[in-house]
Amino acid sequence: MSTPNGFPQHSRVCLTRSMEGGAVQDLQAKKAGKAAKKEAGGDGAPPKIGTPITETLKLLPEELKANMKIKSITPRPPRKPRLERAASLDEKSWRKWRRFRTSQESLTDPNETSSSNGSLQEASPSPPTRGRASPCNPCCQQDSLHSSPDALEASPGGKSRGGASDLGKRASEISSAFGGLLRGKGFAGGKPRLSQIMPARPLPPMELNVASHSLRTANRIDSDCLDYRHYSQHKFGRVSSSLSDSRLQGNGTLYDNCSTDSMKSTFSVLTPIRAKDVRSRSYLEGSLLASGALMGAEELSRYFPNRNMGIFVATWNMQGQKELPVNLDDFLLPTDPDFAQDMYVIGVQEGCPDRREWEIRLQETLGPHYVLLHSAAHGVLYMSVFIRRDLIWFCSEVEYATVTTRIVSQIKTKGALGISFTFFGTSFLFITSHFTSGDSKVNERKLDYNKTIQALTLPKNVPDTNPYRSSSSDVTTRFDEVFWFGDFNFRLNKDRETVDSILNQNPDTDVSKLLVYDQLTSEMSRGSIFKGFQEADIHFRPSYKFDIGKDSYDTTSKQRTPSYTDRVVFRSRYKDDIQAVKYSSCPVIKTSDHRPVFALFRVKVRPGRDNIPLAAGLFDRDLYLIGIRRRATRELLRRREQKDQRSSSICSIS
Repeated sequence: MSTPNGFPQHSRVCLTRSMEGGAVQDLQAKKAGKAAKKEAGGDGAPPKIGTPITETLKLLPEELKANMKIKSITPRPPRKPRLERAASLDEKSWRKWRRFRTSQESLTDPNETSSSNGSLQEASPSPPTRGRASPCNPCCQQDSLHSSPDALEASPGGKSRGGASDLGKRASEISSAFGGLLRGKGFAGGKPRLSQIMPARPLPPMELNVASHSLRTANRIDSDCLDYRHYSQHKFGRVSSSLSDSRLQGNGTLYDNCSTDSMKSTFSVLTPIRAKDVRSRSYLEGSLLASGALMGAEELSRYFPNRNMGIFVATWNMQGQKELPVNLDDFLLPTDPDFAQDMYVIGVQEGCPDRREWEIRLQETLGPHYVLLHSAAHGVLYMSVFIRRDLIWFCSEVEYATVTTRIVSQIKTKGALGISFTFFGTSFLFITSHFTSGDSKVNERKLDYNKTIQALTLPKNVPDTNPYRSSSSDVTTRFDEVFWFGDFNFRLNKDRETVDSILNQNPDTDVSKLLVYDQLTSEMSRGSIFKGFQEADIHFRPSYKFDIGKDSYDTTSKQRTPSYTDRVVFRSRYKDDIQAVKYSSCPVIKTSDHRPVFALFRVKVRPGRDNIPLAAGLFDRDLYLIGIRRRATRELLRRREQKDQRSSSICSIS
């Protein structure tokens, strides 16, 4: 293909290469030699020695064409392949406008014989030259010039107005201008502007990671529904994963071409359930299949990836006081652990007359995250079991039994109350007791213990998780985890003066010297009571006997010796299943002569089977509503009081 000047198209490209690579001077010298030859007569004789270099380098147009044809046959390939940028519509329109403008310039100037050379010599409209300089290596030159061929059309027959340096400078300016043009630079003034460059293909799908600690109990598909994963990934572009599983990959939700509205209507943070599973599976009775069991390993790993749960166990002798503490936060929600526990078990001896009011206060303090799984009473012995509301489906039926240790069974101030149930595959037994009082009645207290373990008839309907390790004469052997707490009434075998001196010497709760005289510690070391039980280390002051409303021990005429009467002990069928985290008292509550004592535990939970009587999510709904309503009312009153304090002014008269 030939140009209007008679040169092949590929020759034009090679010529522009030569111009940019330093051959511009040689070409101008050849043109000057041609002009000198015409002045000399055009005889074609060889030049004389000593003539200027501009006169010696004289080439005929035919020779120049032949030379260019030779160069076009063996083009030099680029060193590295480079991707060429496709010209946009604005660039193409600018090139057409450039050709039209240069054509007008060549028509208005009669001395011009070529539009390209003239356009390089005159001050024609061009893009700004703030872009990068043209590359120096041949490869970059070829790429830069090839991207703008219309601006560098050169004709060998054209007349040059400037020298070789001016021509190279103009070529460099044009290259730099096109470099800025290709980078999105616009024209100044009323010149055309490039539109915003849009991607040639759609962007890849964006990944949204919705994993968080607050959703650790949701969004996992059971293994018997694994085919749903492939179906959902194919149709909806979503890979479901457990947000509570320790093997979480963080896939989250992938948004493909499916609209956001349809994704919201199809999925939630809960586990997707197929319609045929809803028809066939009963979640109240569970499934006997190992992979789909409600109490099985997969469900347990979803809620407890490390299979450890937190349990709060507390005991308090309320001394029958009608007045309840104003605030129970320091008792039930101590500030030392950062997180609340999964289960709260509170035992009371000599409880307040209004048991229902006490339970409402507990619900009000624990808030809407917890529900009352079960509560029981034996005279003035109360026990309440609260559990996180999303865990009630994994509990068996709750059973309880009582034992009276008094000679007259109608007087129910001393005795024991036990509550038992199975959580997943681990059976629990909680016992609260009030043993015989008196400094010297150690044997009577041991008799109370023996009567309790023999007469407490548990479990009843819920099967034993390991009957081969059970004993019919000891109720504590029929459960995996046992917690026994209450007012055991064991005292310190020391006089009041000695105990006071030890307490005064160790104000920083170093009570190791006091425990040497503790009756319960010595009896447990002999194995005469609480066989197989353990107790966490004691680092708090004796919980009995205080003056009501004060921090001082008994100042009455009886001068009772301070003692560790309120205790929490535990045992397990399996070694290291129970780990004591904290064991302390609550000195803030002073409405009784006893201080509440509590313990925090980490308990290992094992998977189970669904062939047991399940509680089916039962809890005390009326208590829950009353407690939450009171909690909201209390918060509103507190905010109103703060508002009144800020708006009121206090005047003082001196």
